[in-house]
Amino acid sequence: MNLSLNESTDDEDEELVEGPVSVRNYITPEGYSNLRAELFELIDVERPKVVEVVHWAASNGDRSENGDYIYGKRRLREIDKRIRFLTKRLEIAVVSDPSIHFGGDQVFFGAKVTYIDDLGLETTVTILGIDEADSLKKQVTWISPIAKALIQSRVGDVIKLQTPNGKKEIEVLTVLYPTKSE
Repeated sequence: MNLSLNESTDDEDEELVEGPVSVRNYITPEGYSNLRAELFELIDVERPKVVEVVHWAASNGDRSENGDYIYGKRRLREIDKRIRFLTKRLEIAVVSDPSIHFGGDQVFFGAKVTYIDDLGLETTVTILGIDEADSLKKQVTWISPIAKALIQSRVGDVIKLQTPNGKKEIEVLTVLYPTKSE
């Protein structure tokens, strides 16, 4: 099967590139900067290196059994797919600086929120954009159920949160925002 660098065999590829259709792509300035850095790293550094390897491998003759050529072409498709994805996500990005809420007690995008549930378990999450949240760092996307429940609440508010195990009450304990220097 012959593919040009702009073609894809995955039907899901277009969905991944587009992302959620009806959702704005809110992102912090830091998240936006990280995505741009990754995009430029791919365009300016990684892709040219792989193109050079593919060119060298192609000059060696039989391409059908040339591992460097086959792997290089596959890697180029992966890089180009990621470049398209990042470009589209950055085009629709809405940069929102959470530091403008510094000192406030109401939950908005970018807040680091500590809450306690009805079992006494304290949890701290940071509400970030779809392209930057990392669950291993206790970061949630602004479209997640917990973020939707927390947004616009204030310190001291008790909120009902629908969970797979039923409704649960949580109380907002603290709301923190980064300062301009963070």
